[in-house]
Amino acid sequence: MPRSEISNSTFLKISRLALVFLYLIIITGSLVRLTGSGLGCADWPRCSSSKFVDVSTGHAAIEQINRLFTGVVSGAVIAAVLGSIFVKPRRKSLIWLSGGLVAGVLVQVLLGAVVVLTGLNPWSNMAHFLVSLALVSTAVFLVETTRMFENGSQRQATTTNTRNGTLHLTSLVLLLCATAIVLGTMVTGTGPHAGDEKAVRLSFGIQSMTRIHSSSVLLCIIATLWLTKRIHENTAEWAKLKTNLEVFLFLAVAQGGIGYLQYFAGVPAQLVALHVALAVAVWISCLRLWISARR
Repeated sequence: MPRSEISNSTFLKISRLALVFLYLIIITGSLVRLTGSGLGCADWPRCSSSKFVDVSTGHAAIEQINRLFTGVVSGAVIAAVLGSIFVKPRRKSLIWLSGGLVAGVLVQVLLGAVVVLTGLNPWSNMAHFLVSLALVSTAVFLVETTRMFENGSQRQATTTNTRNGTLHLTSLVLLLCATAIVLGTMVTGTGPHAGDEKAVRLSFGIQSMTRIHSSSVLLCIIATLWLTKRIHENTAEWAKLKTNLEVFLFLAVAQGGIGYLQYFAGVPAQLVALHVALAVAVWISCLRLWISARR
């Protein structure tokens, strides 16, 4: 019997859906912590010693919803794997990337257990977030690779070589952005929103960590402005990178502004949630800029 097949455009939609769900679970995870519901389910994989699913309290319900949403994410990444097998033409790069999503989700499930069983240890929380970001990164590569195949002929007709200096500077921006995000998780591990009143905090001074984190953000923005000046002088590079660069620069400046606002406002949970959501958006836009420069 003939093998079932799907088009590249259909697989692109599946990949984008997986990326959206992987983004959303980071948001729901941050809401668990910001509402103090990190130990709403004090056991794993059961919610409690007596119930597998427990929504008897507000904290338990919030944590339970986040756990159940993992099932939705798992379905999306499994769909991506199946799509990569049945897409026409089949490409190994898509299979490897979508398979990486499944492996990453399994790691996340295990890390979720570690987070609960260690009483929300900040280091395990940081690892949980960074693995989520690695999953989002893999999904971005999956989407961008599928888009490249979708528009392959048009891209080949209009592509321009990016200068080595621009490539190096774009990589520097990516490195500084990643550094700022990692330092941001350390600020979170030191700050007041631990997910539970009894959770352990990192022993670093919150003011010192905030200054180090904000300095890395400023360095990233300065490097981006330097990159903007460089490529603006080259018509071909500007046409190629302009949109991705402007999106990233706008989000990075907005993220920096919200960071300062939440600090001077006493770190309210609402602004922290927005800061987390924007952090992921900033990383996605930075990664797309880097991919665009590489290609």
